[in-house]
Amino acid sequence: MNEGSFNDRRCPLTQALNRYRANLRELKFVLFEQLGLDDVLGKEPYAAWGRAEVEMVVEEIDRFVREVLGPLNPVGDRVGCKIVDGHVVTPPGYKEAWTKLYAGGWKTIAVSEAHGGQGAPRTLHAVVEEFLSGANAAFTMYPGLTEGAAELLAAFGTPDQKARYLGKMFSGTWAGTMCLTEPQAGSDVGAATTSARKLPDGTYAIKGTKIYISCGDHDLAENIIHMVLARIDGAPPGTKGLSLFIVPKNRVDASGAIDGGNDVVTASIEHKLGINGSATAVLQFGENDRCVGELVGGVEHSGMMQMFRMMNGARIGVALQGLALGSTAYLNAVDYAKERKQGPHYTQFKDAHAPRVPIIDHPDVRRMLLDMKSRVEGIRALILKLALHQDKATQLRGKDDAKAAYHQGQIDLLVPIVKAYASDQAFRVCETALQTFGGAGYLKDHPVEQYLRDSKIFSIYEGTNHIQAMDLVGRKLPQNAGANLRAFLADVGGFVAAHGSHPTIGPEVAALGQAAEALSMVAGHFLAWLSERKLGLVPLAANRFLEMMAETAVGWLLLDGARVADAALAKLPSGDSHSDRAFYEGKVKGALYFARNVLPMVYAKAKVLATEDMTALDMPEASF
Repeated sequence: MNEGSFNDRRCPLTQALNRYRANLRELKFVLFEQLGLDDVLGKEPYAAWGRAEVEMVVEEIDRFVREVLGPLNPVGDRVGCKIVDGHVVTPPGYKEAWTKLYAGGWKTIAVSEAHGGQGAPRTLHAVVEEFLSGANAAFTMYPGLTEGAAELLAAFGTPDQKARYLGKMFSGTWAGTMCLTEPQAGSDVGAATTSARKLPDGTYAIKGTKIYISCGDHDLAENIIHMVLARIDGAPPGTKGLSLFIVPKNRVDASGAIDGGNDVVTASIEHKLGINGSATAVLQFGENDRCVGELVGGVEHSGMMQMFRMMNGARIGVALQGLALGSTAYLNAVDYAKERKQGPHYTQFKDAHAPRVPIIDHPDVRRMLLDMKSRVEGIRALILKLALHQDKATQLRGKDDAKAAYHQGQIDLLVPIVKAYASDQAFRVCETALQTFGGAGYLKDHPVEQYLRDSKIFSIYEGTNHIQAMDLVGRKLPQNAGANLRAFLADVGGFVAAHGSHPTIGPEVAALGQAAEALSMVAGHFLAWLSERKLGLVPLAANRFLEMMAETAVGWLLLDGARVADAALAKLPSGDSHSDRAFYEGKVKGALYFARNVLPMVYAKAKVLATEDMTALDMPEASF
């Protein structure tokens, strides 16, 4: 593990210590040895990027977050945000960190060169986001939402809108948000009542209340550009009647200059379990009938389609948040387990005079550490594989449309899976990390209790994980007449056929094949339930099916990594002196553990779903 030179460097603003941990060797293994990022590098539109450039970025972002963002993580948690004179004030050090983040170019890594960015692959962007989120998840939400709003405008805005907004948003001069949720609607976005009345000059008077708006107000940027879903007067009900509007906190004139307030009021900010450095706001638009917005792209009733561009990016971002906090929680637990001495070795448990050993020598602690390791590393490989699909789709589009369609299909299929599974597992991994610390983990003296609290929101926001599961079974499985799922299963099946006789992982590859068969069988159940009008079984089974698919994908990628590591081990000189030997052995052991302990749960869940248990629906409401 690369601890870096900033582990004990104190932030000059806060005198706080960085507690963030990262494993640079693991990242480089997944990028280059397993996934083959080299195949993408050096080719348009990534011709300027090679391995040396990618490795430099990885090392420098590690340095940046340890020095700048990591020390601010406990500060943001303990100080939080507050409203002063109607405006949100962020924790000490956030403003300076925002300036350094943009000055360093960290938020323009993958932005198109046409918009002042560096045009890097999305895969590298995902790595950068893991570092930023792991070091300080709450702070990273501010620039993350800004980037998402800017990318939405880059995709759908008019030339005039792009000219006025994108430069300032991508540079961090202005910030951005997404505003969907309303008090009466919650996740039922179609029930939104925020209104838009067309004005003579072609703009719209916006009126309504939005809640749970992450980073809805702050003092980091000169202006905040809200992406607001609203219903134009006379539009049809439901999501089809929603349009998307650009609603600045402060008005922007035709030249792109700020031109006074825009009747956007921060009514309050929430007091939360975690991510306290991120202001979660209640925003009131047009309380004095002076709020003006403009239609994104000048197109009515396309709000949900446009917003999904930002939402899908945000869902991948949440998956990265989950991975990042789970990873640093695990690595902190490893450090603690190697240092904390308690109890004799288990082979001497009856000897009162036996020396006390580090707790990493105790079997259950080793089990917990290996469980966390396998989940974190498998999820990382899955997210980076999704990002690599994005890069390959970009490169192939217009050159080989069939292959580009395959990669796009895998992106569509995997987005709800990575969002839900990574966010669920983040909380589980943080919980296990805290358990590894024992009573010390419950104290604020160690970072895992904050990671645990911060990570709980990931399974709730950007579409609760049940929404992700219903998106998977209701929209993504039948998409392209089921071709995306068939392609995924074919990829797994090809791996099983090629490596079922592998001398090190052969039996575990066979277990992966059984999991894939169980997955295919349950996918067939969904089709049968829909045709037989057993509609209640679909939402009852959706979450378990998503877990099955995620565990199959993670098991596949862990075993693929083990295959690569096993081959690399065979090439090392004999003996234990080579620095990579322990690393590669860890890759193999992590895959074996997951295949033996988690993959069997895939076929167990398939058996449970085959029973078609309807108890939850059959039970009278009064009996709960």
